[in-house]
Amino acid sequence: MTGPLDAGFMERALFHAARGRGRTSPNPTVGAVVVSPDGVVVGQGHTQPAGQAHAEIVALAQAGAAARGATLYSTLEPCAHHGRTGPCCERVVDAGIARVVAAVEDPNPLVHGRGFRYLRGHGVTVDVGLGETASRALNRPFFTMMRAHRPFVIVKAATSLDGCIAEAPGRRTQLTSAPADRHAHAVRAEVDAIGVGINTLLVDDPLLTPRGPYRERPLVRVVFDRRLRTPRDAKVLSTRDAGPVIIVTTADAAACAELRTPLEDAGAEIVVARDGSFRAALEPLARREIGSLLLEGGAEVIASAWDEGLVDCLSLYVTPHILGQDGVALLPGREGVSAALHDRVVQTLGPDVLIEGYVHGTR
Repeated sequence: MTGPLDAGFMERALFHAARGRGRTSPNPTVGAVVVSPDGVVVGQGHTQPAGQAHAEIVALAQAGAAARGATLYSTLEPCAHHGRTGPCCERVVDAGIARVVAAVEDPNPLVHGRGFRYLRGHGVTVDVGLGETASRALNRPFFTMMRAHRPFVIVKAATSLDGCIAEAPGRRTQLTSAPADRHAHAVRAEVDAIGVGINTLLVDDPLLTPRGPYRERPLVRVVFDRRLRTPRDAKVLSTRDAGPVIIVTTADAAACAELRTPLEDAGAEIVVARDGSFRAALEPLARREIGSLLLEGGAEVIASAWDEGLVDCLSLYVTPHILGQDGVALLPGREGVSAALHDRVVQTLGPDVLIEGYVHGTR
């Protein structure tokens, strides 16, 4: 059973977890705090990039001998399997921790309660559930990958006041201001991959690179291109030092060497979706442990993702422009898209307004 003091220490663990955002994928972002029997914090930290120490190990290393008899607060169940690192639950027991307060059970089927069972089987008291909602919110991509076996999809779009994303089909249209652009690149710095449809690539020829905020990991760039119309000299293929470029296509297009070979020679990785659905296009990304995808356009690919129920978060930058009747609408005929979002946030970014929220709530 947990009490008021436990809540404060779990808040501290959640604070540390948030420090790892955008750095730990495909692992979850986790925070941990070790508190001595007399209420002194003797160790704390967050999960490091994949292959390095988990949060519990960082906190236990800081605590040293002071961990014996202490309470460990963790925002996720300590792992119980050999992955890139060893099982955290064994290290917790070896350190002499007397009690573990964890926010939520790990959805990874390799763990999923095994860590708690190991701890209880070795005499450690375990309390679960304090801070669960906040921990799930921090790890939406991880929970989505574990339970839905696909990346967490964030749709980012800039629209005019009349709901359009371009002046006309095939016309490049700059809508957002510098403050909105800076915000968008901050989001790019945290996700695993950024994706666009082939029409956006042909019209805008984007670099799809993060600019401004520092990013530790390579950024995967994804082009959804059913007929392999991507030009060999597309700008995104000139920036492979920023991260790999994956082109998701159909079996028929991939079988055509005249289309496939020049793109592979330019450095693209060609992957085949099992059918023409957006869900099928996400499957090869999940196999590559891509846990979050920022989908930036265009209207066709966004509509496919939306209609299949695969959009998890919407970031809508509303600008003060009017594009008129020739404009290309975002999600035409789908009313109340932004009004129905969960945890909806409205933020002013220069002359633009960001409306952001979650389509399905916290899973």
